[in-house]
Amino acid sequence: MKRFIQTLVLFVIATTMILAQNGTQNVKGLVLDKQSEIPLIGATVQLLSTGESNGTTTDIDGQFVLRNIPLGRQTFEVNYLGYEPIVIQNIDVTAGKEVYLNIEMEESLVTLDEVVITAAIDKDKSINDMATVSSRQFSMEEVNRYSGGRSDVGRLAGNFAGVSTADDSRNDIVIRGNSPTGLLWRLEGIPIPSPNHFSTVGTTGGPVSALNPNFLKNSDFMTSAFPSEYGNAISGVFDLGFRSGNKDKMEYMAQIGAITGFEAMIEGPISKQNNSSFIIGYRYSFLGIAQALGMNIGTNAVPNYSDISFKLDFGKSKLGNFTLFGIGGTSDIEFLATEVDSTDLFAADDEDARAESKFGVIGLKHNILLNDKSYLRTVVGYSGSSVVFGRDRYYNIGESDEFSSPLVIGDDSQTRLSVSTYYNSKVSNRLTLRGGVLYERVNVNLSQDSGEQGIDDDGDGILDLIEIYKFDETTATVQPFLQGQYKLSKAWTANLGIHGMYYDLNEDIAIEPRAALNWQVTDQHRINLGYGLHSQTQPLPIQLASMIVDNEATYPNRALGFTRSHQFVLGYDYKINSSWRAKLEVYYQSLFDVPVDVEPSTFSVLNVGADFGFPIDKNNLVNTGTGNNQGVELTLERFFSSGYYFLATGSLFDSKFTPSDGIERNTAFNNQYVLNILGGREFNWGKDKQHRFTFDTKLTTAGGRYYTPVDLEASRVNEFQVLDESQAYDLQYAPYFRWDVKFGIKLNNTKRKFSQALFFDIQNVTNTENIFRQSYNRNTNQVNDVYQIGFFPNFMYKVEF
Repeated sequence: MKRFIQTLVLFVIATTMILAQNGTQNVKGLVLDKQSEIPLIGATVQLLSTGESNGTTTDIDGQFVLRNIPLGRQTFEVNYLGYEPIVIQNIDVTAGKEVYLNIEMEESLVTLDEVVITAAIDKDKSINDMATVSSRQFSMEEVNRYSGGRSDVGRLAGNFAGVSTADDSRNDIVIRGNSPTGLLWRLEGIPIPSPNHFSTVGTTGGPVSALNPNFLKNSDFMTSAFPSEYGNAISGVFDLGFRSGNKDKMEYMAQIGAITGFEAMIEGPISKQNNSSFIIGYRYSFLGIAQALGMNIGTNAVPNYSDISFKLDFGKSKLGNFTLFGIGGTSDIEFLATEVDSTDLFAADDEDARAESKFGVIGLKHNILLNDKSYLRTVVGYSGSSVVFGRDRYYNIGESDEFSSPLVIGDDSQTRLSVSTYYNSKVSNRLTLRGGVLYERVNVNLSQDSGEQGIDDDGDGILDLIEIYKFDETTATVQPFLQGQYKLSKAWTANLGIHGMYYDLNEDIAIEPRAALNWQVTDQHRINLGYGLHSQTQPLPIQLASMIVDNEATYPNRALGFTRSHQFVLGYDYKINSSWRAKLEVYYQSLFDVPVDVEPSTFSVLNVGADFGFPIDKNNLVNTGTGNNQGVELTLERFFSSGYYFLATGSLFDSKFTPSDGIERNTAFNNQYVLNILGGREFNWGKDKQHRFTFDTKLTTAGGRYYTPVDLEASRVNEFQVLDESQAYDLQYAPYFRWDVKFGIKLNNTKRKFSQALFFDIQNVTNTENIFRQSYNRNTNQVNDVYQIGFFPNFMYKVEF
């Protein structure tokens, strides 16, 4: 490992000496009306960060090109008559890639003789202008910048207030105490399966993200009371979009990283006549080599994974703009009992286990401007995911007649056809209306047999395989919505909407009102109030679990209705200056119609979803459980300016559930507090300051999760893990703590239009032993503490040209 790092550093230094040059780059972009998405012709775009005059105006399509922009972080101002002027700060201009800006301007409500104050773009606001509470946008640069993030969108979210990701093994997103299954992933406007390698049907997280951050454009993340166009989710929304490729020239990127693996990407024009372009990238895992270099990845097994992403933008035509996009991934891993030790996060030392998963999304997006006030957007997508898994248990270990027999056999798959269409109209500079419908048709083919129930009817000493579920059916959901935004004045804005959902599996129906009110008290102070009723279908492995009655399979859970929640949010934003802001939010969420056992027990669906599967014996549930989440969140943030950034987020919360035994308990996700402190500094150097050193750090601490302890005596008798339900979620793991440090170098050469970057991200610098779980070991007949990944030296080397 040491020799590899030394070689990589020497290569970068040598390349720097050969290619050391200075120069400029082009900055291009598109200026649109924010509400109607009509191109703004004649808008002025001006470079502000240098003393020299460099400006231009947009053409008939709203496009602009600024040439000879110095390398480094630059600031631009955009003006258009009758619109609010805006300033875009800290745009990173590099030698190896042209910059493309998508700029949306809001029509002003003030008259021409009033004073207009130029404002910087609010990065804390979402791109979707109707998402005004508990939401924010994030950029590709943020995904790659923060220390400890592993270039993972899910782990990026863990830095935001209200989110807990205190799990090094997976990127499950716990929002305000909710199960990760409450999250909605959307790509280019349609729901998609969990975009993670080694993911399973019904979950939303996984060990490694399959989303390539180099493809992402600025996207939205929402944590509560989201607008009515989003449905079938009760905790949050990731609304992602792929960027288009360069429309004028070919560009290339190559990258290698311990987690992201080997990567190659190419983009360029299809036809310059209609501004069409393409971008495609492929990644292949590197962890097998990382293990050989001595890196601890949490298991001795070798994970293999790869993914591909693409987007074809066919440009403008009389029929509108069409884009074709897609993402696909495969992953597999095999755990051998002879190679597993007690520190393995994913396997047992008396089992062989294997898993192979696949997922993919392909979609066609169409956008057409109907007039100068409205547009119609339609997306048709087809997606699928599957996982084949199995576990073989060894018997008579260490004896001459040692043998193995299947313990779990599973084969789950689902495919989904999604059609989303909506109409958006900017009725006036005060009123915008949007309405549409999402139709999804899902085919599910689920099968699992398991011996984990501890049944041995024939007395041969081998656990019998019992059918957990076996289902092959097609279901459909229909989700219409209508929403509007009305600017009562420059200070007051109201967002109202209603969302509906119909599920044909059990003919359940939901009608959900949504509302938000925003008061811009002054230029620095803003108060937000939001409410939403949200509903969600049950995870398919739960909804379709089978019960054997008289030797025939029945499906009592099929009748389970939606889990529902009322969500209330009150927020206060203080814009300290153009770079600093503070935000305070208090919230309350009341969950009802939660699936729990028919008979008194401690089970609730609110506690599942942060693992690779679901409970195998919960096949007779009813919608009578409840829960509640409440808390306060504080964010203090300095957006990147003057060479540094700072982000501190803190959350104090309480998450409770009440199952069928009527006793209120802590949920499995009730950490009670989360604190993140992040910061970074850049040091420019070179003749024209075109190169830079970077330093980033992150400190995270969170309360330990509540858990149900192992019943050791019952586990010894049954020879598999049995939990002590009399202490359900009464005990709490020790607090989580992790400190990460990242440092790197970025180099630019404009003579050859070449840039490169090298980063080292040292995760868990203090090698803190954070508890992962307690588990029963059949070989030792003891309960073992299993710890999360310790000290981990991640790295990434990237070139663009």
